[in-house]
Amino acid sequence: MEGAVENMRREKRSKKDLKVLKRERKTQHTLLKHAGITTTQQPTQYLVVSNGGLGNGVSREVLLEVLKEGGAVESLLMPPNKPYSYVTYASVEDAQNAHRLLNGRTLNGQDQEVTLYLSYVHQVCGEVIEVAPPLPPGLSVVEDFVSPEEEAELLEAVDWTSHPEELTVQKELKHRRVKHYGYEFRYDNNNVDKDKPLPGGLPPQCGAVLQRCLSEGHVDFLPDQLTVNQYQRGQGIPPHVDTHSPFEDTILSLSLGAKTVMDFRHPDGRAVAVVLPGRSLLVMKGESRYLWTHGITPRKFDVVPASEDEGSGVVTSDLSNLTLSRRGTRTSFTFRKIRHSPCDCAYPSVCDSQRPPSPPSLPVANSDACRLETQYVHNVYEEISAHFSSTRHSPWPRVRDFLLSLQPGDTLADIGCGNGKYLGINPQVLSVGCDRSASLVGICAERGFQAFVSDGLNVPLRSSSFDACISIAVIHHFSTQERRLAAVRELVRLLKVGGRALIYVWAKEQEFNKQKSKYLKPNQNQRNLDQGSRSETMETMQGDEEHQPENCVSRSEERQTRLSVHTNRTAFASQDLLVPWHLKGGAKAEATPTQARVFHRYYHVFQQGELEELCRSVSGVTVLESYHDQGNWCVVLKKTQKDF
Repeated sequence: MEGAVENMRREKRSKKDLKVLKRERKTQHTLLKHAGITTTQQPTQYLVVSNGGLGNGVSREVLLEVLKEGGAVESLLMPPNKPYSYVTYASVEDAQNAHRLLNGRTLNGQDQEVTLYLSYVHQVCGEVIEVAPPLPPGLSVVEDFVSPEEEAELLEAVDWTSHPEELTVQKELKHRRVKHYGYEFRYDNNNVDKDKPLPGGLPPQCGAVLQRCLSEGHVDFLPDQLTVNQYQRGQGIPPHVDTHSPFEDTILSLSLGAKTVMDFRHPDGRAVAVVLPGRSLLVMKGESRYLWTHGITPRKFDVVPASEDEGSGVVTSDLSNLTLSRRGTRTSFTFRKIRHSPCDCAYPSVCDSQRPPSPPSLPVANSDACRLETQYVHNVYEEISAHFSSTRHSPWPRVRDFLLSLQPGDTLADIGCGNGKYLGINPQVLSVGCDRSASLVGICAERGFQAFVSDGLNVPLRSSSFDACISIAVIHHFSTQERRLAAVRELVRLLKVGGRALIYVWAKEQEFNKQKSKYLKPNQNQRNLDQGSRSETMETMQGDEEHQPENCVSRSEERQTRLSVHTNRTAFASQDLLVPWHLKGGAKAEATPTQARVFHRYYHVFQQGELEELCRSVSGVTVLESYHDQGNWCVVLKKTQKDF
């Protein structure tokens, strides 16, 4: 009888083992398919723990306690937001013991129950411990700025009773509670009514805290506006930059209640996650206030450093020192000073006091396109011609190669010649240029080049009279598909049969074949965003392409019918946009010594294959070559038959 019972137990245990083995193999397949992690059947001291990751809501402390049942753990690496982790045991025997004991173990995560599946790997991935990135310039976090007693007093001071004038605000902010003191921040226009202060001013309980901020040098003035936000667990706020025009430079934010992580992002893509403990003070000045977006991702857990001695500061990429922090209710007191004059910060293209008042819409009719190009292309180049020309002195290598490939006596037309920097590359050819800007054509004449004023869609030159044509950084300024096609046809019309044309346009793909263009990799001097011009790299990279304003709203909430202002040194978010040029010096510059005058140029950035397709749609043309050159799409075409 006892033997039969034992056999039943063995059979039951065997079925459970087979089930675990089946699940383990399934997770191995998932790891390989979705994470590129290759497992092995050969025992090693390294294991990957499926379902035991920060992305599953499993904290380091809970997982480590279980893993130690298998033997001596040397390291535990937990990649952020991933459903797996890596454990290294002191020996292969310990790893085998853990594999036998813990496979199929059920574990209570933060908000769910998970089952662990362990698999051997030859090596542990992600052991590189990166140096923590620095805080954004002007940003600081002061821990324990208020005492627990002051914290309780401040929270008690907030009257969350909704008054009639606040109902609209609460309706607009469905995911958090908000209360304004001193002045109301209007979320419908992202501004304040400076002539309508709220009665009562700031709560008197804030007085001692603000005096301490003043005496310790965190601010140079006493704030007169307070916004209180209360976030329940799982709530957040979209990435944004506080509107420039309503408030002075320094912004203070006091975190009360639960700890959270705030994400900061620079327009060039740099990102820094900063831990804000309860009762800490966040100070944002200068670049961190005006340029970096800040926001809180809506989630129930944050990835934070595991070491108890690390409070505030940057969340590093050290996978051996990450764990989960359960969010709770957090209340922020954000103090600001109302500004009574326009903002004159060093970041004009993200400044609502200095940006275009009403960006235009993308044209749908030819008349609209003409008006857009007149205002945002032709007029701009007339204004910036001297400054623009001063940045155009080095020919691009592959354009030079094309020009030097021409035979002595060949004829060349440079359509959109600018200051004529390509007209003298090959002195053995007969070159003529044209440009829509009379000022740039004048500069060509001063340099001894043959050039005249003309629109690129109707060039007053005889058909089939040129051996070569070039159009460098021109066609992307035409604002409709029909006008871009007409520009290519005009180039082809000028060519003799057998003649070649070289076309360059700005590419939407600023990163191609895993290589970033120079535009996305600015040197240190190019990071000075208040600088009016930069050392020349590629033609389309000149002129201080700056930043798209963000006024306490997420980018996704912006109107889609309007052209956006491109964010400096970042990948393009859309194909049709405005690119700022910061004018420095020159007779036409009316800027003060500390503030450059800003102009905006229209661009249509081309996607991969778009320029080639545009050229192939013209009859009598063969595309000889198509390539990507430092953030530009380029085509060499050949005319194969006469015009009809």
